[in-house]
Amino acid sequence: MDNLTYRQQLDLKNIEKIRKHLKELPAFCGEYFRSLEIRKSTNTRKNYAYDLGIFFYFLKENNPYFRDANIRSLSVSILEQIDSTDIEEYLSFLEAYRKDGQLYTNNDAGKARKLSSLKSFFEYYHKRKIIRSNPAAQVDVPKIKEKTIIRFEPNEIAIFLDEAESGEKLTKKQAEWHRQTKWRDVALLTLLLGTGIRVSECVGLDLEDIDFQNDTLKITRKGGNEALIYFSKEVEEALCDYWEEDRKNRCPVEGHERAFFISMNLTRLSVRSVERLVKKYARLVTTVKKITPHKLRSTYGTALYDETGDIFLVAETLGHKDVNTTRAHYVAVSEEKRRAASQIKLREKK
Repeated sequence: MDNLTYRQQLDLKNIEKIRKHLKELPAFCGEYFRSLEIRKSTNTRKNYAYDLGIFFYFLKENNPYFRDANIRSLSVSILEQIDSTDIEEYLSFLEAYRKDGQLYTNNDAGKARKLSSLKSFFEYYHKRKIIRSNPAAQVDVPKIKEKTIIRFEPNEIAIFLDEAESGEKLTKKQAEWHRQTKWRDVALLTLLLGTGIRVSECVGLDLEDIDFQNDTLKITRKGGNEALIYFSKEVEEALCDYWEEDRKNRCPVEGHERAFFISMNLTRLSVRSVERLVKKYARLVTTVKKITPHKLRSTYGTALYDETGDIFLVAETLGHKDVNTTRAHYVAVSEEKRRAASQIKLREKK
């Protein structure tokens, strides 16, 4: 494992989970998942396998035709017994259901993702004329409500980084940890805010991925594509401070030697750890906004668009495959203009 990159290690873990999920699906599903190997990332395939497991669980629990069936031994012809009504009932089921004593819920976005998995699944067998119709194609995707984009204001960015550097407002226990993680925390948060990279791309950085001579990062995007990201002198200083004051003096455990950001346990820092770290410092700045690593990415994207007005540059830098995704998030009325709307006078004071 020590010779594998972070992405390769994640792929191996995903493959193990895919194989585990496949054991709970009809055996004929193996053909479909083998077809996905050259088109979809291991993470997408893992999600599809999980989603299909929920679908067949629903059928067994709610459809009399499947109740006494052995899911594993079902033949592909069973798909002919499923129609669009079954899938619509499945979407309703997803709102709230229990499995193994645990309650699960899905909002419209969760339903849309699971329906997308089914559409791909049925399309595969319909396209190959194994089934006569594609019931999933007849079901509309749930409309996902637009959310207000939450991000830091410029003054909040400064306060956020100042708090991470000083640690003055932290609890006594947090302050004890801060004395040991200060350089790492500041470097990590500065990097996220200064480049807009995803949290998974951040924790996946290896020592050799950072080029201080040219101020660039080599990251692995979603889907496995590599990208070269430029960073500013401010980001460079934060990364160098972390390296000189902290990282170069630590010896990670076996299998984690290449990781740039490491935990106090001397292992590669996890996505969940970064999420907790961001939440901890963000609470010192605002209790109104729910700031996550993705919100730091939104903060960067907004700043870059405001600075350049180039939506294609923003899309390229953030790694969006579809520029319309970027446009929907960042080409909007500026916060300053929105606030100006609150200054409209209704009556003159007497």
